[in-house]
Amino acid sequence: MKNLNPVCWFDINVSNLEKSKLFYETVFGIKLTDLPIEWGKQSTFPFNEDGANATGALVESQNVSTQAGNTVIYFSSEDCITEEVRIEKAGGKIIKNKMAIGQFGFISLFQDLDGNTIGLHSRK
Repeated sequence: MKNLNPVCWFDINVSNLEKSKLFYETVFGIKLTDLPIEWGKQSTFPFNEDGANATGALVESQNVSTQAGNTVIYFSSEDCITEEVRIEKAGGKIIKNKMAIGQFGFISLFQDLDGNTIGLHSRK
């Protein structure tokens, strides 16, 4: 692979798009955008088409498995604590509070409304 950041897209499968949109918008302080319905019920995270990082979407699916830990997507954060304080208020669950990962900074892990394990990564 030639790209420094090879991930170009991700899907987070959810059982209820509207509830999950509210959860992620609350935790990250962002606004998600609905995609055309002919692509299925989904909403994208904010992105810049010329940006270096990946983006993706919440995708409503009737076959959501609530098994945690299969694939973990990490969202960049200024400081993991910022989002951590919002997670439980928005209906999620903290799995691992902010912890050091040596020279690479810090991570936190949480579960969203459908049991997906999501990570946060910060340098401070």
